[in-house]
Amino acid sequence: MKRIAVIGGGITGITTAYTLAKRGLDVTVFEKHRYAAMETSFANGGQLSASNAEVWNNWKTIVKGLRWMMRNDAPLLVNPKPSWHKLSWFAEFIAAIPQYETNTTETARLAIAARDHLFEWAKNEGIDFDLERRGILHIYRKKAGFDHAANVTKLLAAGGLERRAVTPEEMRAIEPTLAGTYYGGFFTESDSTGDIHKFTQGLAAATERLGVETRYGHAVTDLGADQSRAWVTSSDGEDEQRHEFDGLVVCAGVGSRALAAKLGDRVNIYPVKGYSITVHLDEPQSQESAPTVSLLDDETKIVTSRLGDDRFRVAGTAEFSGYNRDIRANRVQPLVTWVEQCFPGVSTRRVVPWAGLRPMLPNMMPRVGPGRLPTVFYNTGHGHLGWTLSAITAEMLADAVENPSTAQTISTAR
Repeated sequence: MKRIAVIGGGITGITTAYTLAKRGLDVTVFEKHRYAAMETSFANGGQLSASNAEVWNNWKTIVKGLRWMMRNDAPLLVNPKPSWHKLSWFAEFIAAIPQYETNTTETARLAIAARDHLFEWAKNEGIDFDLERRGILHIYRKKAGFDHAANVTKLLAAGGLERRAVTPEEMRAIEPTLAGTYYGGFFTESDSTGDIHKFTQGLAAATERLGVETRYGHAVTDLGADQSRAWVTSSDGEDEQRHEFDGLVVCAGVGSRALAAKLGDRVNIYPVKGYSITVHLDEPQSQESAPTVSLLDDETKIVTSRLGDDRFRVAGTAEFSGYNRDIRANRVQPLVTWVEQCFPGVSTRRVVPWAGLRPMLPNMMPRVGPGRLPTVFYNTGHGHLGWTLSAITAEMLADAVENPSTAQTISTAR
């Protein structure tokens, strides 16, 4: 039986371990935290959103980033302090602009393909993750934003996604609690929401039932590979151990770049910080005033999910400031203010802030497939769509591990 190491216990690592174990491989997961899904998979926006498949590689994004650079509360914030990593990433980001349409369509196709796998896994393994299949409503206050979304809709349709334009009156019929004045919206009935942490934890338990060895609390201190084998050295803080495998898969989020360098590969992931707040709906009025349909406000880059009766998740912003994980009040406050403006009946008395680092490649496509060596594989760099794409990229990765001679990498980033 082929022995495979999976580096990382977030959504991509756990889905990868699950698919490999289902195919009969002997799998070991290495995760530095004591539990699965404790970093970027802990408290994201909660959307399973094929409708958010548009990649960011266009000149409008560049112009907005430059315009917002001096605003601490901007939806997109770039720390002006230069670094070679950041400069090389943005150079490749600009170079990928000609692939904007192709990559948007391909991302939508992957997101649609992921749905059936994810829902089937949850059903088969009995995972309760506050799933709501009520669709996602994109909202626009201005005609320019709405018109851009109409063009994006054509690209999503080429990938197989159906979404329809809705008037302000139809928007309020879809989500009656939404306050404010809007030009129009787009509604994707097939999208859904849930709690990524609950899902990943549930699937992690399923992997253990399948025989996966989970080494939680084990940080990878070194790793390597050659043509026929791979090895991982890990430490639990006291003892260091070396383990040998037939192959390894890097699913380490923003840590993947450094691990890839050790293995002779270039995976130019940059950490893009995102924030979320979980609004606790403690009173009946707040529960009645919070939306049940998921929203995406394109102007402010804010997404929402209703997680059960008593939680409302609001997430957004993109911050290019390196590996800094600080939760900044001036980045959290715009999320709270947005809730108070759009849903004035919701109490923001009890709000829990969080920040996580999205692992993004310059062309906004994940790196899935083999590395330079036949014993090394990658499933990483999913950016803002990690959960949405995780099930299909895990299946693709498992195909690559089973048939490395015919495997192809889906990302052009190296």
